[in-house]
Amino acid sequence: MAVSELDGVRPDGAEGHPDDALDAYSAVVTTVADRVIPSVASIRVDGRGRRPGHGSAVAITPDGFMLTSAHVVGAAREGTVALADGRELGVDVLGADRLSDLAVARARGTDLPHVELGDAARLRVGQLVVAVGNPMGLVGSVTAGVVSALGRSLPTRSGSATRLVEDVIQTDAALNPGNSGGALADSRARLVGVNTAVAGVGLGLAVPVNETTRAIVAALMADGRVRRAYLGIVGGRRPLPPRLVERVGRDAGVGVAEVLDASPAARAGIRPTDVLLSLDGTPLDGAGDIQRLMVGEAIGRTVTVEVVRAGAVRAVEVTLAELLE
Repeated sequence: MAVSELDGVRPDGAEGHPDDALDAYSAVVTTVADRVIPSVASIRVDGRGRRPGHGSAVAITPDGFMLTSAHVVGAAREGTVALADGRELGVDVLGADRLSDLAVARARGTDLPHVELGDAARLRVGQLVVAVGNPMGLVGSVTAGVVSALGRSLPTRSGSATRLVEDVIQTDAALNPGNSGGALADSRARLVGVNTAVAGVGLGLAVPVNETTRAIVAALMADGRVRRAYLGIVGGRRPLPPRLVERVGRDAGVGVAEVLDASPAARAGIRPTDVLLSLDGTPLDGAGDIQRLMVGEAIGRTVTVEVVRAGAVRAVEVTLAELLE
């Protein structure tokens, strides 16, 4: 759909009717709704002694694999899903990762309508998106809006572990209780996000579907859990003094505010007030840079961390451990 068509001006320069842009917009939203609504289910799970969880889930394969939010399923292992075609199926929760707020469940059925996975990394601010879910128990509810911001961060916690979900999508498509776990689709009806939170009036947040979350979903489907390494520091971006900038060719690193007891960082002798410059040669500019390197394959590996301490640059060897909830 050309921009000129949405502006109410035809590509040949002839003036269009003022309603043309609205009609074009409506055509996109209704087409996306027709394709996505059948794949979005209402999910209800056993609360295991707590209040039962309920929200939305999105089928991503015809044999029943579904994406939803970890905070929707909690610690539940099973429940039911109500599909748009009227079927009600049992569902098994295969795994939930609270540090990404993603969960995978599998409906006990076949031939499920399902969505195609998109790539949130290709989204642009101002792009049309459509949210489909089951707010307040209203099945197949659709709202539309635009990507109002990209690159947001969403803090998550699981036990003593904390993590930032990065590249979160902010949209003005209206989200309400029950939308969590539902679909955020682009104009081609591809799943680009899993709706997770209402940040305020006109501010909805969705966990992006990208390379990182695809790996998380694959791990949940295969193993029911996501393994991560950890370093064991709390900190953030810290600018370097001019004399160090000239020496190391960097203007910032990760300033250490706290070192967790018995963590790999503590065992290696990393201290509060240290500034971390790189990890195995990869520059560190913020806590997110460390987080991206803490993949399952790094568990047990010894890495070299370049540290600024008392004005001097030194190398510290750290053996990474598994992050346990």
